[in-house]
Amino acid sequence: MALPLVFLLDAALVVVFATFGRGAHSEGLGIGQVWDTAWPFLVGLVLGWIVVLAARRDPSTVRSGVLVWITTLVGGMLIRGLGDGRVPHWSFILVAAIATAVFLVGWRAVRAALSRRRAA
Repeated sequence: MALPLVFLLDAALVVVFATFGRGAHSEGLGIGQVWDTAWPFLVGLVLGWIVVLAARRDPSTVRSGVLVWITTLVGGMLIRGLGDGRVPHWSFILVAAIATAVFLVGWRAVRAALSRRRAA
């Protein structure tokens, strides 16, 4: 997959995560409201991509996805925590970890499985 497409898919999935989260809490779903939730995680995503590209790794692999996921999660939580002046609640960290793992690692795992299946 082309790098810009992989990055756009990751970014879109982070926005989907933010949108689902806001919807689950009956919060507003306007562009600005979703942006307020998504931007810390998008910054974490960019940092993860910088690390992956600096290491000269293929961003579409599962291993790279794990790195991007962890950086997205930790970066997003740190930025949110600094903005709120407190550590996010453990339940939010857990749900965000699971959801972003499913999104950022999940599509890569499905792609890898399909590639292996085609090769066999």
